[in-house]
Amino acid sequence: MNVNSIPTKKVGSSVESKQNFANVLKGAVDSLNKIQIESDKKTEALASGNIDDLHDVMITAQKASITLETTVQIQKKVIDAYNEIMRMQV
Repeated sequence: MNVNSIPTKKVGSSVESKQNFANVLKGAVDSLNKIQIESDKKTEALASGNIDDLHDVMITAQKASITLETTVQIQKKVIDAYNEIMRMQV
């Protein structure tokens, strides 16, 4: 086996990794915010009588609720992982 035929993986810099992680988190929060806003708008439209589809409003509200709960659980896991890393001895 030739050493040159072994695939190598480029590892990004620490700054790039941090930026990628920050972008992923920002995208998740932006997505959550968009879902929450959509739910609020549909709820207000239902309350004002502009739409009659209660099922759609309830589905959107439940989707927003589940997304929020998932985000909170992920946040807890990230904090737990961070705390665990900080407790590690080098």
